[in-house]
Amino acid sequence: MAAYDYNQTDWAAIKRLAKWYSGDIHDVLDGRGPYGFLKGISQFGVLAPGQVVCGPVSTVRYEPSTRVGQPQDVYHGAIDAVVKGGILMVDSSCAEGSGTGELMSSGAKTKGAAATVVNGTVRDLAEVRKLDYPLFAKGMSPVGVSGRMEATHYQVDLDIDGVRIRPGDVIFADVTGVVVIPSELVGVIADAADELGKNEVACRQRILAGEDLQKIWPVGKAGGPV
Repeated sequence: MAAYDYNQTDWAAIKRLAKWYSGDIHDVLDGRGPYGFLKGISQFGVLAPGQVVCGPVSTVRYEPSTRVGQPQDVYHGAIDAVVKGGILMVDSSCAEGSGTGELMSSGAKTKGAAATVVNGTVRDLAEVRKLDYPLFAKGMSPVGVSGRMEATHYQVDLDIDGVRIRPGDVIFADVTGVVVIPSELVGVIADAADELGKNEVACRQRILAGEDLQKIWPVGKAGGPV
C-alpha cells in the first residue's frame, strides 16, 4: 500500500481546474509524461450539463479470484476511507465482471466521493443514475465479480494502457472523457489552463461578434484552439 497524505492536496488548484473542461486540461498536459487521457473510459453515471468532476485519486486494483460470496473487503475499505471530494479509480480489467454498481456507488456518494472511474465494466446503471452520482467506465455488463475476481490492493500505483495513476494524483472528468494529472504538476497545470482558458474566452468573443476565424488564427500561427 502506497501511503499518501491527502492533507497535501492542492484543493485551490483543483478548484481552478474545475472551471475548465477536459480538452483544455489535456492540451496543457500533453507531452508532460505518462499521464493524460484514459482511452475508452466514458460517462455512465449522471453529470449535469456542463458539470465536471476533479479531485485526488484513491486507487483500487482487482485480481483474478475464485472466492465466492465473500465481501469485497479491500474495495469496501477504500470506499469507507475515501477523502471527501476524492475520486475512486478502480482497475477491474483483469477478468470479466462489474465490481461497481448501485451499492458501491451509494457508499461512495455517502462517504463524499466526487466520482468513481472504472477501468472495466459497471452495472445497475438505472439505479446509479437515480443517485445523481458521476460514474465512468469502459462499458457495462450485468455480470458480477464473485468467483471471477476481487479487489486485492488499495492505494497502489496503476498503469491504465500506459497512463500512470498514483494515489493523490488528480483526475479531471467530464462528458468528453477522463484525464489524469500528476500531483506534483497540479498547480502548474492549473496555471496553464487558466491562461489557455483566458485566450479561449477572448477568441470566443471574437467569433460570436462575427469575426472570421482566419483573422483570429492567421495562417502560420501555431497552436490555435479548436
